[in-house]
Order: sequence, then C-alpha cells, then structure tokens
Amino acid sequence: MTTENPNMLKWTILSLIVIILDQITKAAATANLTMFDPVAVMPMFNFTLMHNEGAAFSFLSDAGGWQRWFFTGLATIVSIAIIIWIKKLAAHEKAMAISLSFILGGAIGNLIDRVRFGYVVDFIDVYYDESHWPAFNIADSAICVGAAIMIIFSFREEKKDKSPEEQ
Repeated sequence: MTTENPNMLKWTILSLIVIILDQITKAAATANLTMFDPVAVMPMFNFTLMHNEGAAFSFLSDAGGWQRWFFTGLATIVSIAIIIWIKKLAAHEKAMAISLSFILGGAIGNLIDRVRFGYVVDFIDVYYDESHWPAFNIADSAICVGAAIMIIFSFREEKKDKSPEEQ
C-alpha cells in the first residue's frame, strides 16, 4: 500500500501554474517598468519595479549578501518539506493540498529569482494616500492566499472535530 497522495499530479500542476504566472509577470515587469518609477493602474494601485534582496517586507535586505544564500537554502528546505507533506496527505484533504500547492508555487517562484538574480522582483504597489504597503509579486500573493486557505480550513476542521457538547 502506497501513502503517496493520488492527486499529486493535480497539486503539482497547480504549483506549476503559480510558478509560471509569477515568472511571466516578473519578466513583463522587468521588461516594461523602470526601477522605482510608479505606473498608475488605478487609485491605490501602481506597478512599480523593485528588487528585494531580503525576505518579506525587505527583512535583512541590507545584510551584506549572506542573506541570499540563507533564504535560498531556507526556501529549498521548506519546498522539499511541503512536497513531502502534500505526498502524505489523504485524498480527502483537498483544502490543505490546495493551500500547500499555492505556498509551494510561491516559494519556488521567489526561489528562482533569488538563484538567478540574487534578489526577488517585486512590482505590485498598493497604497493609501502616502502610505505604501511593501511591494510584492504573484509568488508572494500565492503564499498569502495559501496561508489564508490553510488557516480558514484549520478552523473549520477544528470546529468539525469537536463534539456538539464542546461547541
């Protein structure tokens, strides 16, 4: 009896879609935008090309270069762990598989940038008045969506697991 998830191909394709969309949009941003020069898309939303040498919110971006290899190694380890996790999921754990597939696709999308360039290409700029959220990309969005799905469904599962007396 195998413990491999019978839907592994489906989850791999979902991760690949995230990676491809991420890489295509980053290439388009790099080809069509000028660094730090915002292009208004709609109120509170610009495309602005930026390079992030750190992690989320530019954490450790000015650490001198060692962070590139640290975050590359970390993303590689996390990606391998997620692949193993997805493989071990039961066929009925679709929400968890979807969330992990989004997270995996996003992690690999940013990992590709880090290996190729030494930084992650960011270009989505959301703001209000003069306050800007840190720039991000499709990979970052996929990681956030995956984490949100995981959190939402973990609460649903927790509630389902409780007996009526505990609720």
